[in-house]
Amino acid sequence: MPEGLEAEIYRRGAERAIGRRIESVLIDERQEMAMEIPGALIRGSIVAARRIGKLLLLDLEQAGALTLGIHFGMTGRLVVDGRAPIGALEYSSGRDDPGWDRFAVTFEDGGVMRVNDPRRWARFVLDPVVERLGPDFFTVTADHLLSAFDRRRAPLKSVLLDQGVVAGFGNMCVDEILWQAALSPMTPARDVPRAAVERFVQVARAHLPAMLDRGGSNCGTIDPPIRAALPPCPRDGAPLHRDRVAGRTTIWCPTHQVER
Repeated sequence: MPEGLEAEIYRRGAERAIGRRIESVLIDERQEMAMEIPGALIRGSIVAARRIGKLLLLDLEQAGALTLGIHFGMTGRLVVDGRAPIGALEYSSGRDDPGWDRFAVTFEDGGVMRVNDPRRWARFVLDPVVERLGPDFFTVTADHLLSAFDRRRAPLKSVLLDQGVVAGFGNMCVDEILWQAALSPMTPARDVPRAAVERFVQVARAHLPAMLDRGGSNCGTIDPPIRAALPPCPRDGAPLHRDRVAGRTTIWCPTHQVER
């Protein structure tokens, strides 16, 4: 499923579109801005591919500068010139059915960039409001988190999944970093001590780039096979637990994931 790491992989893939002029645009008619987007993009050229959190931002230059925001939902994949930066997503179909294309731009050179999404959850917005998002999960600081956690009674995992607190974390990345940092997902955010928050940030800065290099949010220690089979904890051999936090399946080890 596309989390912040997958969005970064897609951003890198989208760099192949930079400098290319758009000839035509197709978009799912159910999209909120389906009427506005084609006219705004045609004859424009992509000048930059950026990302914040799970949101891919494509800057275009034409009569007036504008930005197209792409959120991939749970099952959206980017394909550029027939090549997909991610071949298949966890918990999604591995097929590339043309009937699932929800957005496609054809460039004047004949190439195509498209978003293929079997569940129709991907979203496309002109000039998205990014000010609502928290700092990106690659750059978040302990001071920011401590301020955001202040007086928050919600479980730590729930707060970390709030994109207004930190942009980019999804279910698998949060479980992985909390497991690596030995922090319970259940602890009220306001009760997490500074030392634990600093440890979380240090672990995130080390492990998120490593997971990105390996292929994305499914490439941590608490990977999909472990999530499915629930073997003993790879760190201490204690039983792993499967619970629900903020409505999301949560895999964790109550033995070593304790605040200290």
